[in-house]
Amino acid sequence: MKAVLNGVVLAESDSTVVVEGNHYFPPASINREYFSDTDRTTVCPWKGTASYYTVTVAGQAYDNVAWYYPSPKDAAAEIVDHVAFYPQVTVSD
Repeated sequence: MKAVLNGVVLAESDSTVVVEGNHYFPPASINREYFSDTDRTTVCPWKGTASYYTVTVAGQAYDNVAWYYPSPKDAAAEIVDHVAFYPQVTVSD
């Protein structure tokens, strides 16, 4: 799977984890140069607290377009630190 934004590959992996229709990319598959931490968090009742990244491509910042669970609840342990994307990012084979 690849995650692409404006022609730039943000992540690529053969071992994503699909949860609720979202592909979660392993931490090592992320091209970190495009990602920066944000202060945003949200809470999922069964996964826990999500943290967010802003992705910057060609000088354009996409605020909070990617998220991950640094300390998920036990039910979501398999996605610890894996990154998923909002629809602005194209995720495909």
